[in-house]
Order: sequence, then structure tokens, then C-alpha cells
Amino acid sequence: MDYMKLSKELSYALRHAPWEYELELHEEGWVDISQLLIALHESPQWRDVTEKDLEQMIADSEKKRHEIHAGRIRALYGHSTPQKIIKLAAQPPELLYHGTPVRAVSSIMEHGLQPRQRQYVHLSADIETARKVGQRRDGQPAILRVKAGQAAREGILFYHGNENIWLADIIPARYIEQDQADS
Repeated sequence: MDYMKLSKELSYALRHAPWEYELELHEEGWVDISQLLIALHESPQWRDVTEKDLEQMIADSEKKRHEIHAGRIRALYGHSTPQKIIKLAAQPPELLYHGTPVRAVSSIMEHGLQPRQRQYVHLSADIETARKVGQRRDGQPAILRVKAGQAAREGILFYHGNENIWLADIIPARYIEQDQADS
């Protein structure tokens, strides 16, 4: 295990782009280790990372970039994104996007977007962010367009994560369209 590379990966995820890893930061930048491991395991390079590996990475680090406490991990410094994701219902933009593996599209179009092992469905404010998220699991992901404004007007709750991410409990299929460029 290359702990230096793992440290750099985690620093990027926890400091700069949690939405690319579909991570939900708690107050003060904490994320549940179980959620982080789910995100890491989606990448072949990190498929076998365990909590013990995270502890060893921290122990071996001279710079002490991260800390673990009570089943959570955080980056200690260097954040370029808001550390706090407030989960208050908010009015989303008319359209949001979701990058997903092509193999998942037919199921999503039938059953909607479900949070799976996570607390919320993650949606991107723009196509480029959705594409980056989707590319973690598929080199050429499908980009789904979510009619968020209509869904909100019809009772679906959305939560503003940060400038790039919106969260929802579930998105029924009737609010989802496949982006024309990916059809």
C-alpha cells in the first residue's frame, strides 16, 4: 500500500472536492469513515483500503494532514471548500445533473435515483462536475438531467450542499431525463 499516494488522494477528496467522491462533510470537515471507504472502493486502485490502512497512513505521515476520531476522519488544514454542509431544505435550480455508469441508466430510468448505501442522492449543479463524478465509475458516464425545480414544486426536498452539490432523499424517475449528448 502506497500511503503517500493514499494521503494525497484523501487530501484532495476531503479538502478540495468532496462532491467528486460523493462525500457528505459534517461540521468541522468530518466524514464518516464508512462513507469514505465506500467512495474509495469504487476506484480499482483503492478497492482494498481498510480503516487500519487509514490509521497507518496517518501514523506514517510527517505532515499530519488527517485525523481519525469516533469513526470519522478529516483533513486538518488546507481546505478550499466550505467545511460545513448544512442539510436544510432549499429551492434548487431548475436543472441539476447526475453522472452515472452507462450500465445503471436503465435501472435509474425505471426506479429513480436512490441513495444506495449513502444518506442522500448526490446531484451536481453543472454537467462538468456530474461528468467528473461519473468518471470515477465509468470512463464515459451517462449524464442524467434532473428536473429539480419541478420536483421541488411537487414536494421533493432538496438540500444545498455547497456550490457544486445538491442532495435529495430520492428522485423519482419521472423527474429524470438522459442528457441529449449522451443518448
